[in-house]
Amino acid sequence: MFNYLDFTKAFFALFVVMDALGNVPIFAMLEQKCSIKKQCHDLASAIYVAAGLLFAFLFFGSAILLFFGISIESFKIAGGIILGILGIKLVMGIRLREKHAEKYEVAIVPLATPLITGPGVITTVIILVHQYGYVITTIVSILNLAFTWIALRYATQLFKFIGRQGAEALTRIMGLILAAMGVNFILTAFGLA
Repeated sequence: MFNYLDFTKAFFALFVVMDALGNVPIFAMLEQKCSIKKQCHDLASAIYVAAGLLFAFLFFGSAILLFFGISIESFKIAGGIILGILGIKLVMGIRLREKHAEKYEVAIVPLATPLITGPGVITTVIILVHQYGYVITTIVSILNLAFTWIALRYATQLFKFIGRQGAEALTRIMGLILAAMGVNFILTAFGLA
Protein backbone atom coordinates (compact mmCIF):
# COMPACT_ATOMS: atom_id res chain seq x y z
CA MET A 1 0.00 0.00 0.00
CA PHE A 2 1.23 3.46 -0.95
CA ASN A 3 2.22 5.49 2.13
CA TYR A 4 1.47 9.20 1.58
CA LEU A 5 3.37 10.28 4.69
CA ASP A 6 6.55 8.55 3.47
CA PHE A 7 5.96 10.04 0.02
CA THR A 8 5.66 13.56 1.49
CA LYS A 9 8.79 13.15 3.62
CA ALA A 10 10.78 11.81 0.68
CA PHE A 11 9.53 14.53 -1.68
CA PHE A 12 10.47 17.39 0.62
CA ALA A 13 13.82 15.81 1.54
CA LEU A 14 14.81 15.75 -2.13
CA PHE A 15 13.14 19.12 -2.83
CA VAL A 16 15.28 20.83 -0.19
CA VAL A 17 18.50 19.19 -1.35
CA MET A 18 17.89 19.80 -5.06
CA ASP A 19 17.18 23.48 -4.25
CA ALA A 20 15.45 24.39 -7.53
CA LEU A 21 14.50 27.85 -6.25
CA GLY A 22 18.06 28.50 -5.07
CA ASN A 23 19.30 27.67 -8.57
CA VAL A 24 16.95 30.18 -10.23
CA PRO A 25 19.29 33.21 -9.84
CA ILE A 26 22.29 31.16 -11.00
CA PHE A 27 20.48 29.96 -14.13
CA ALA A 28 19.16 33.47 -14.83
CA MET A 29 22.73 34.81 -14.57
CA LEU A 30 24.21 32.06 -16.75
CA GLU A 31 21.63 32.48 -19.48
CA GLN A 32 20.95 36.23 -19.32
CA LYS A 33 22.61 36.93 -22.70
CA CYS A 34 21.19 33.86 -24.45
CA SER A 35 18.14 33.60 -26.65
CA ILE A 36 15.01 31.82 -25.38
CA LYS A 37 15.77 28.96 -27.80
CA LYS A 38 19.30 28.49 -26.39
CA GLN A 39 18.00 28.74 -22.80
CA CYS A 40 15.48 25.96 -23.52
CA HIS A 41 18.16 23.83 -25.20
CA ASP A 42 20.63 24.29 -22.32
CA LEU A 43 17.93 23.58 -19.74
CA ALA A 44 16.77 20.41 -21.51
CA SER A 45 20.37 19.17 -21.76
CA ALA A 46 20.99 19.96 -18.09
CA ILE A 47 17.85 18.11 -16.96
CA TYR A 48 18.74 15.04 -19.08
CA VAL A 49 22.27 14.88 -17.64
CA ALA A 50 21.04 15.52 -14.07
CA ALA A 51 18.33 12.85 -14.45
CA GLY A 52 20.83 10.34 -15.83
CA LEU A 53 23.13 10.84 -12.84
CA LEU A 54 20.27 10.83 -10.34
CA PHE A 55 18.74 7.59 -11.63
CA ALA A 56 22.14 5.89 -11.99
CA PHE A 57 22.74 6.39 -8.27
CA LEU A 58 19.11 5.71 -7.37
CA PHE A 59 19.19 2.25 -8.97
CA PHE A 60 22.87 1.35 -8.59
CA GLY A 61 23.90 3.32 -5.49
CA SER A 62 23.38 0.36 -3.16
CA ALA A 63 25.49 -1.86 -5.41
CA ILE A 64 28.25 0.76 -5.40
CA LEU A 65 28.19 0.86 -1.59
CA LEU A 66 28.27 -2.94 -1.45
CA PHE A 67 31.18 -3.06 -3.91
CA PHE A 68 33.24 -0.75 -1.69
CA GLY A 69 32.09 -2.50 1.49
CA ILE A 70 30.36 0.61 2.88
CA SER A 71 27.42 0.06 5.22
CA ILE A 72 24.32 2.22 4.87
CA GLU A 73 24.94 3.49 8.41
CA SER A 74 28.41 4.73 7.46
CA PHE A 75 26.96 6.29 4.32
CA LYS A 76 24.25 8.02 6.37
CA ILE A 77 26.91 9.53 8.65
CA ALA A 78 29.04 10.69 5.68
CA GLY A 79 25.94 11.93 3.87
CA GLY A 80 24.72 13.70 7.00
CA ILE A 81 28.05 15.52 7.29
CA ILE A 82 27.89 16.58 3.62
CA LEU A 83 24.29 17.78 3.93
CA GLY A 84 25.17 19.59 7.15
CA ILE A 85 28.05 21.41 5.47
CA LEU A 86 25.90 22.32 2.45
CA GLY A 87 23.15 23.56 4.77
CA ILE A 88 25.57 25.68 6.80
CA LYS A 89 27.00 27.18 3.59
CA LEU A 90 23.49 28.16 2.49
CA VAL A 91 22.49 29.57 5.88
CA MET A 92 25.70 31.59 6.15
CA GLY A 93 25.28 32.92 2.61
CA ILE A 94 28.44 31.34 1.21
CA ARG A 95 27.79 31.19 -2.56
CA LEU A 96 31.00 29.74 -3.95
CA ARG A 97 29.11 27.81 -6.61
CA GLU A 98 27.65 30.99 -8.12
CA LYS A 99 31.11 32.48 -8.68
CA HIS A 100 32.35 29.15 -10.01
CA ALA A 101 29.41 28.97 -12.44
CA GLU A 102 30.33 32.32 -14.00
CA LYS A 103 33.37 30.71 -15.67
CA TYR A 104 31.17 28.55 -17.93
CA GLU A 105 29.30 29.55 -21.04
CA VAL A 106 27.29 26.34 -21.22
CA ALA A 107 24.97 25.55 -18.32
CA ILE A 108 25.36 21.75 -18.39
CA VAL A 109 28.49 21.34 -16.27
CA PRO A 110 27.67 23.74 -13.44
CA LEU A 111 23.90 23.34 -13.70
CA ALA A 112 23.31 19.62 -14.26
CA THR A 113 26.08 18.71 -11.87
CA PRO A 114 26.78 19.77 -9.20
CA LEU A 115 23.85 22.23 -8.95
CA ILE A 116 20.88 19.96 -9.77
CA THR A 117 22.38 16.53 -9.09
CA GLY A 118 25.32 17.03 -6.81
CA PRO A 119 26.72 15.17 -3.80
CA GLY A 120 23.72 16.09 -1.63
CA VAL A 121 21.17 14.74 -4.12
CA ILE A 122 23.19 11.56 -4.73
CA THR A 123 23.49 10.97 -0.99
CA THR A 124 19.81 11.66 -0.41
CA VAL A 125 18.46 9.34 -3.13
CA ILE A 126 20.59 6.42 -1.94
CA ILE A 127 19.35 6.91 1.62
CA LEU A 128 15.73 7.42 0.47
CA VAL A 129 15.84 4.11 -1.42
CA HIS A 130 16.86 2.38 1.83
CA GLN A 131 14.19 4.19 3.86
CA TYR A 132 11.23 4.22 1.46
CA GLY A 133 12.04 1.87 -1.43
CA TYR A 134 12.46 2.32 -5.17
CA VAL A 135 8.86 3.24 -6.07
CA ILE A 136 8.51 6.28 -3.80
CA THR A 137 12.08 7.45 -4.46
CA THR A 138 11.61 7.17 -8.23
CA ILE A 139 8.31 9.10 -8.15
CA VAL A 140 9.67 11.91 -5.96
CA SER A 141 12.79 12.12 -8.14
CA ILE A 142 10.70 12.55 -11.30
CA LEU A 143 8.49 15.16 -9.61
CA ASN A 144 11.47 17.12 -8.30
CA LEU A 145 13.17 17.09 -11.70
CA ALA A 146 9.91 18.32 -13.25
CA PHE A 147 9.62 21.09 -10.65
CA THR A 148 13.25 22.06 -11.28
CA TRP A 149 12.60 22.23 -15.02
CA ILE A 150 9.56 24.48 -14.48
CA ALA A 151 11.40 26.74 -12.03
CA LEU A 152 14.40 27.13 -14.33
CA ARG A 153 12.30 27.44 -17.49
CA TYR A 154 10.71 30.54 -15.95
CA ALA A 155 13.85 31.58 -14.04
CA THR A 156 13.90 35.14 -15.37
CA GLN A 157 10.28 35.80 -14.42
CA LEU A 158 10.67 34.10 -11.02
CA PHE A 159 13.85 36.02 -10.28
CA LYS A 160 12.12 39.31 -11.11
CA PHE A 161 9.17 38.32 -8.91
CA ILE A 162 11.06 37.19 -5.81
CA GLY A 163 14.18 39.31 -6.34
CA ARG A 164 17.66 38.58 -5.06
CA GLN A 165 16.68 39.19 -1.42
CA GLY A 166 13.70 36.84 -1.70
CA ALA A 167 15.88 34.18 -3.31
CA GLU A 168 18.48 34.60 -0.56
CA ALA A 169 15.83 34.30 2.17
CA LEU A 170 14.41 31.11 0.60
CA THR A 171 17.89 29.67 0.17
CA ARG A 172 18.77 30.29 3.83
CA ILE A 173 15.55 28.67 5.02
CA MET A 174 16.29 25.67 2.79
CA GLY A 175 19.84 25.61 4.17
CA LEU A 176 18.57 25.37 7.74
CA ILE A 177 16.28 22.48 6.79
CA LEU A 178 19.16 20.82 4.92
CA ALA A 179 21.46 21.08 7.96
CA ALA A 180 18.72 19.58 10.15
CA MET A 181 18.29 16.71 7.65
CA GLY A 182 22.03 16.07 7.84
CA VAL A 183 21.85 15.84 11.64
CA ASN A 184 18.84 13.52 11.33
CA PHE A 185 20.71 11.19 8.95
CA ILE A 186 23.56 10.95 11.47
CA LEU A 187 21.17 10.32 14.38
CA THR A 188 19.34 7.57 12.46
CA ALA A 189 22.68 5.90 11.65
CA PHE A 190 23.28 5.61 15.41
CA GLY A 191 19.66 4.56 16.04
CA LEU A 192 18.87 7.76 17.97
CA ALA A 193 16.07 9.06 15.74
